[in-house]
Amino acid sequence: MTTRAAIVDVDGTIVRSEELIPGAVEGLRAIEERGLSRLLFSNNPTRAGDHYVERLAAHGLEIDPADVLTSGTVTAAHLAEHHPGTAVYLVGEDRLERLLEEAGLRVTDDPERAGIVVGSIDRDLSYDTLAGAIPALERDLPFYGTDPDTTIPGSGGPVPGSGAILAAIAAVAGREPDAVLGKPSAVAAEAALETLGTDPAETVVVGDRLDTDVALGEAAGMQTALVLTGITDRDDLAESDVEPDYVLESLGEIERVLEE
Repeated sequence: MTTRAAIVDVDGTIVRSEELIPGAVEGLRAIEERGLSRLLFSNNPTRAGDHYVERLAAHGLEIDPADVLTSGTVTAAHLAEHHPGTAVYLVGEDRLERLLEEAGLRVTDDPERAGIVVGSIDRDLSYDTLAGAIPALERDLPFYGTDPDTTIPGSGGPVPGSGAILAAIAAVAGREPDAVLGKPSAVAAEAALETLGTDPAETVVVGDRLDTDVALGEAAGMQTALVLTGITDRDDLAESDVEPDYVLESLGEIERVLEE
């Protein structure tokens, strides 16, 4: 079936920290010249589309904020749909709190008033905030995570991500999240395909992580392409049970996928 759309990861695929990855511009241009619908999808839970518009504009890339999803925006939209107006006990950062509030949810620091618990990256995580999740989850409230990324790239190497915070909450509460809503979840795949308006078989997902980007596409029946410009290297690939349809040195080789 002809490829009509591409879901493209950002960090590790287009940019690395504040640097543009070689081949990224050529890859995005090839997708555009083929007339494919394009969606950028980041597992960053603290940002929305406008951040990526500004970030990529610094490299001369024009992006429509409507063509960007993040684990934060997907989480906010999902909770607003399924738990409208519900108070959220958040173990997460202020920027995610704003995304939740913009979606019509209420964030509370009182676990007794909460109707949902959400865990995410929190670089200022306090003992008291973590402790507050215990009485909330003892009430058997719905427990969600924004994304499963245990580590994320930092300026000096990997640093703890949302997955590490979720593991801490799960450990103290004695229960796992009911759902983790960013990539590679079915919720994330549905949000991406709904935004693009394409069928899974007509869509390729490109990214640098086997456990999120490639796993998202594999589970949803999309084509998958792994780029070796980010987290995953060939040794990781050889040891993984997740097998991408294509392995690319960079996004600049996306023509290989589109030509078939």
